[in-house]
This record gives sequence, structure tokens and C-alpha cells, in this order.
Amino acid sequence: MTADPKTIGMLITWAQRSLGTSGSTNASQEALWLLAYALGMKHHELASWKDRAVSGEELVRAESVISRRMARVPLQYILETQEFCGLDFHVNSSVLIPRPETELLVQEVLREGGFSEGAVLVDVGTGSGCVAVTLATILSGIRIFALDCSGDALTVAKENAERHGVSDKITWKEGDFLDPLRECNLSGTVDAIISNPPYIAEEVWAGLQPEVRDHEPRVALVAGQRGTEFHERLLQDARPFLACGGLLVMELGQGQAPFVRQAAEQVGGYTGIQTIKDEAGIERVMIARRAD
Repeated sequence: MTADPKTIGMLITWAQRSLGTSGSTNASQEALWLLAYALGMKHHELASWKDRAVSGEELVRAESVISRRMARVPLQYILETQEFCGLDFHVNSSVLIPRPETELLVQEVLREGGFSEGAVLVDVGTGSGCVAVTLATILSGIRIFALDCSGDALTVAKENAERHGVSDKITWKEGDFLDPLRECNLSGTVDAIISNPPYIAEEVWAGLQPEVRDHEPRVALVAGQRGTEFHERLLQDARPFLACGGLLVMELGQGQAPFVRQAAEQVGGYTGIQTIKDEAGIERVMIARRAD
């Protein structure tokens, strides 16, 4: 840190240099976002106030957020927010940070759905609630069941539903996988089961970026030895709950599409199996319908 007196301009210089030396690939911009958060300003306002002195309290807050980012805490957890499908979602270390590729999951549910009044949708592993809440803001006259094994994650998801005014459209259930549905008398009535399941293989975990490996919830990321274990379980367990023609829509990891497709064919009872590529050309979403 530079010597007193400290100004916003000095803080910016220090923060950008510190983040750069700690491995940040976007140090200049991240410094502005973090300092604006710490100082209670808009990041574009900082340049106009470079000569303003920083109070002791502001300095402590600024040093705290920069230190956390230097320790590779994800930017989204520090700022406590992440944009998804044009909506702002509260996030913390209890939930996976929503990714842009998961927006494709929402887009395909909307494209394929054609849901009528009273349709029932289930979001498995809701996490921050980004998928369930986004769908609830777009679709009218539907019921959504959002499931997660983590009570802490559901607390975050409920907060996001309240933030966007859709709490009355979503029923939250804590439990393992699809087990919470068994008490809801939904067999054969669900129009779509949607999931961004864990799909990282055990052997890949150690090589992930520190932001992911050391800070995001492992249970939301690692599926098992193959990385497709949750997809296989979904294919098996979802079918009894789906109505005839009901959708199963799952996000996939890179290179997993052939294996998940094979699993679907082995389980049987599905038709119209297709995969959708993301902007990087990766088969990112698989869609299947329960056969009549």
C-alpha cells in the first residue's frame, strides 16, 4: 500500500498492481469493480474522484475485498451477485456461480416446452435458483418445484425468488435428487424436468482453477469417476414422474454427449433425443421426451 495520504487514484493503482501479481487475467477491470463495491460507488464514477481522500474505514473495506480476490475467492462471491439471463442473482459460497452456458438450458426449455396452463416443471439441483426463477419470470400459469440437497442453497434460491417477485410460483423441496417429489403425488404428471447436474469427473477436480476448486461447492460440481453419473441417474429416475411427451432437459460437460445418449438408449422409454451446441460448438444440452 502506498503511503498516506491515500486517495482513490492511489487505491486504484495499488489494487490493479496487486491483482495483477496474484494471477488475475483482468486485473484492471476487477480492481474497479471491487473498489466501487467497497466504496459504495459505481465503477465508472471512480475516475472522476481519483483525487478524493479515502477514509480509514473505506481503506479497510478496500483492502479486505482486494485481499480476498488475491486469495482467488471468485469475484462473484465478493460482490455477492451474478447476472443470468438478464437478471441479477445473489450468490455466495453455498451455491454454484451461474454460468453463461446454462442460459442455453433455459432457452431450450422455452423453445421445446409449449407449456399450457397448469404445467408442472421441476428444477433438480436448483442452487441459486437461477433456472427456476428465470423460468418463473417468463412463464405464466405454471407450477415449479425446485429441489436441492442443500438447505443453505435453498435459502439463497428463495431470496432470489423474492427479489424477482416469483416466490408464489415456486415450491422449494430439500432432499436427495428426485426423492422430494415422491411425497408430492406427481407421478406421470410433470411436463419438464430440468437440471444442470454435477458433471465433473473426480480426476479433473484437482486441476481446476483455484476459484472453482477451493471455493465453489464441490457437491454441485463433481459427479463421480465418469462425470456422467448424475445424468444416468436422472434418466432412470425422471421417467416415472414425466407425463407422456414430457421433457427431460440436462446440461452436459464437454465430450459427454455420446455417453449420455448411450445411457438414454439403454434406459429406454425416451424418444426425440437431441443435443444442442453452445456458442463454442460444444454439445451442451441434451433433450429427451418420455415416450408414450
